Amino acid sequence: MNQLWKISLCIYALLFTGQLAAAPLTIAVASNFTAAMTELTREFENISGHQLNVSYGSSGKFVAQIRHGAPFDVFLSADQDKPTVLIDSGLALPESRLTYAIGALALWSKDETLLNTGNEILLSRTFNKLAIANPRLAPYGLAAVDVLRHFNLEDSTRSSWVMGENIAQTYQYVSTGNADIGFIALSQIMTNGQLESGSAWLVPPELHRTIKQDAILLKRAGKNKAAIEFMTFLSSVKAKKIISSYSYRVN
Repeated sequence: MNQLWKISLCIYALLFTGQLAAAPLTIAVASNFTAAMTELTREFENISGHQLNVSYGSSGKFVAQIRHGAPFDVFLSADQDKPTVLIDSGLALPESRLTYAIGALALWSKDETLLNTGNEILLSRTFNKLAIANPRLAPYGLAAVDVLRHFNLEDSTRSSWVMGENIAQTYQYVSTGNADIGFIALSQIMTNGQLESGSAWLVPPELHRTIKQDAILLKRAGKNKAAIEFMTFLSSVKAKKIISSYSYRVN
């Protein structure tokens, strides 16, 4: 009995001093933001003591999962439309909404010389396969279609498209050689202003819709201290510096 009493006292002490591990904060993140979010996760966990459980994927699929009860606390979308859908569905808190990044689009090849002359290969259609993200699911796919329409190439290149479910899969199609070139997020291939591999044409932002990426707190986490702290961190100077280093613009 004495031993049980001691164990009970220890448990109560841990509860009241907050030393029992809290459940990890669950965050759904658009796949284009993977590299930046990996660094943000390390930084936030170090300064806050909270643990993050991060899932990456298509913004459109995350919305469907959340509407079917997926237990996410925070959603970092690749656009502004998906958070609006969740607000309109009563699943997210509108007052928590913030634009955490503005994305940039690039046409990329793993070949180090293929795009050295800019978009010439696209305009001349001297390629076999072009990877784009599914425009029905991925904002970067919509932006890619904007560019093709600008050059009157949407219909003439459609038979050459290799369509990724999200921007991460689109990148994989190009990196594995299943597509010669592909429209991807600049953040996937450039860090601190340096192209990591291959060759790329940085698409002028005036050729496509602005890719504003919004984050929002889901209703189930409205009183979750860790979730609120993360949203505050996301708009901090430190977080913005990290985000900018991955070729995003920040407000």
